[in-house]
Amino acid sequence: QVQLVESGGGLVQAGGSLKLSCTASGRTFSRYNVGWFRQAPGKERKFVGAIRWTDSSTYYSDSVKGRFTISRDNAKNTVYLQMNSLKPEDTAVYYCAADLYSVSTYSLWGQGTQVTVSS
Repeated sequence: QVQLVESGGGLVQAGGSLKLSCTASGRTFSRYNVGWFRQAPGKERKFVGAIRWTDSSTYYSDSVKGRFTISRDNAKNTVYLQMNSLKPEDTAVYYCAADLYSVSTYSLWGQGTQVTVSS
């Protein structure tokens, strides 16, 4: 069974950057589609972006397109979320998720990492 662990969250000023990591243990990660989601306090969890394992194609929500980039390093069993030009409204707990078959629904979830962007 694959287990996902996010890391890299923290406090950053508006306009700054952070790089989140989602590392899988227990099984090879290379054939999993991986998505990133975020949940702000009092709000629903929302899709941020995803990477498809077959061709590494990526998808982003309109709110992060052009600022966030998803990549993966299969040798390290890790998927990254590079976040640039951060805004206070990006403040949330960020989760990674994985699935063998889908880029829209996910069967495996990490525990989340907090990202706080100060103005």
